[in-house]
Amino acid sequence: MTTIIVIVGAVVYAALYWVYGKKMETDVVKADNNIKTPAHRLYDGVDYVPTRTSVLFGHHFASVAGAAPIVGPVVAMAWGWVPALAWVWFGNIFIGAVHDYLAVMASVRYDGKSIQFVASDLINKRTGYLFYVLVFFLLILVVAAFAAVLGGMFLANPGIPAAATYLLVAAVIMGFLLYKTKIPFTVTTVIGIVMLLLVIYLANAFPLVASRNFWFLAMFFYIIIAAALPVQVLLQPRDYLNAWLLYFGLILGGLGAIFAFSGFSAPAFTTFSPIISAGQPTPFWPVVPLIIACGSLSGFHSLVASGTTSKQITSEKAGLPIGYGVMLVEGFLSTIVVIAVAGWGMKVMTDAGQTITAAGWATQYTPAMSGSFPNAAMFSETWAAMIADTWLNFIPEAFLRIIAGMWVSSFALTTLDSTNRLARYTLAELALPLKKYSEGVYRALSNRWIASIIPAAIGIWLGWSGSFGLLWPSFGSANQLIASIALLTGTAWVTKRLKTKATYAFVPAMLLWVTVTAAMIWYLAVVIPVTIAAAPTTGITVAIITVAMLLINFVFIYDFFKTKDQPLADTEVRTE
Repeated sequence: MTTIIVIVGAVVYAALYWVYGKKMETDVVKADNNIKTPAHRLYDGVDYVPTRTSVLFGHHFASVAGAAPIVGPVVAMAWGWVPALAWVWFGNIFIGAVHDYLAVMASVRYDGKSIQFVASDLINKRTGYLFYVLVFFLLILVVAAFAAVLGGMFLANPGIPAAATYLLVAAVIMGFLLYKTKIPFTVTTVIGIVMLLLVIYLANAFPLVASRNFWFLAMFFYIIIAAALPVQVLLQPRDYLNAWLLYFGLILGGLGAIFAFSGFSAPAFTTFSPIISAGQPTPFWPVVPLIIACGSLSGFHSLVASGTTSKQITSEKAGLPIGYGVMLVEGFLSTIVVIAVAGWGMKVMTDAGQTITAAGWATQYTPAMSGSFPNAAMFSETWAAMIADTWLNFIPEAFLRIIAGMWVSSFALTTLDSTNRLARYTLAELALPLKKYSEGVYRALSNRWIASIIPAAIGIWLGWSGSFGLLWPSFGSANQLIASIALLTGTAWVTKRLKTKATYAFVPAMLLWVTVTAAMIWYLAVVIPVTIAAAPTTGITVAIITVAMLLINFVFIYDFFKTKDQPLADTEVRTE
């Protein structure tokens, strides 16, 4: 079973890229390398920086992936492996890859402006401004959710924060080699891979032990600094190194799934409403997109695509492998996660003393995750166990667990600092109307340090609460709501600017909008009251954010249909 699923998944993704993706590039977007990208025309050495495609692929991949394509499928296994895998593949094929590619290319044609700016131009100014507010809420929730994931991992395994710390040092060295020396790129890459191996060794030999409070404070100060530094100093080289870690993990995981020749111990399907969110029965529809986000489709991707990636693309045809290809590879990663947990989840939990059976999976699995097997640890253990059951068993299983833990933590940390950088951009753009009323207030809020501190403070505080059962579906609802809005914006761009049909974007966008709207109403009615009773301050804060997002959501859909068939006014500012 493992062999069949991983091969079918790889073939489907490859075929989609070369057939459907290429058709979008040539027939819809009409990508043209003769057109100078914003990275060249608007070069500033901080955000607009022409970047080698292989390096940017790694940066984009690490920024959009984070821990979500791992954590989401692990949690969703409560429904069984068939529903989890079905949503990963369906989302990738019909929504995720299309969404990401259109977001990248629309932003490139808009001088690297955000997807929110594109919505302002194509729909109306009110829609664009409310989109900025919605995005700011999402970015805060992303910081909160991923800080919560990292906080648990750092306490559970001291080697993980050690690896994250040592990798930052390696990233700064890598950035220096890439941009300040004349060492050939291939040689620099080899040096980077050697440094990665050294980081793994040092993390195992010299772990870092500290309190939970210390790690949250460390994350707070780190993401502020990382968000304000020039992109080529830390983020870009660190993400390039992370990408090699991910490639290595994907190759090992793929080989493990192919050569394990194993069946699945986890049930194919449990029940329509197993225990997942805040200990409550959680229906597959409409809630699944709140649980499996980035591994299937993600609105956060459109923010990265139009926030940092579009400012670094060196040619228009580099948009396909980065915007479309990265989403498919991320889906393949989630496929590996589902295979690992389905095949070895019961074994590793039993070995650890957890009581779980196939018959009781729907009620036993999620509670086990809140005990000695948090979601990230479930992936690390099952991924290592899967590989150890093949001819690759000459690699020590303990070493494999360190790699897996480093993999998850490094990508979660990448998402944290990239998110805070995007929040900095968003806050500065939100403050723009204040410029004509109070120049001083505008300058303060648009200052790259102040604009980095505000979202970091709110997000880390929410993550500090430890309410993962609340934060993860809350992040998922904001994330997928933005995915539907970004895809509708892409629909408007294709029809109004490119003058082509966008049924392939409009239909999935509307299906997603209906699903996510229903899921958010369920979340407010079922999950929020339970959380408020247990943690009033955190629960009320998230409830206010969720209600505000839901209201903005209805305003957006109204504005979209009101202006859907209206031509663009000649007086509108266009940056293409």
